[in-house]
Amino acid sequence: MIGWLLPHGPARKALGLILTAAAILLFLINLRPAGERAGRATERLDALERNDAIHRQMLDAAARRPPDRDALAERLRDGRF
Repeated sequence: MIGWLLPHGPARKALGLILTAAAILLFLINLRPAGERAGRATERLDALERNDAIHRQMLDAAARRPPDRDALAERLRDGRF
């Protein structure tokens, strides 16, 4: 019933090729924003990992600190600071 609306023969093949090319073009156009989003996510993850590493270093340093002034003075006298 709808067959009379669709072209026949070479026109049908040309329409199929045009639609396929349009679908591929739209797919390629969509790749760039997706790649940019992935790049930004990678940058955020790298920054988060750097911040976590720095935070761990600060916590390690705080865990090794002398508990009071006398311990700090003793440590300085022994040259273990």
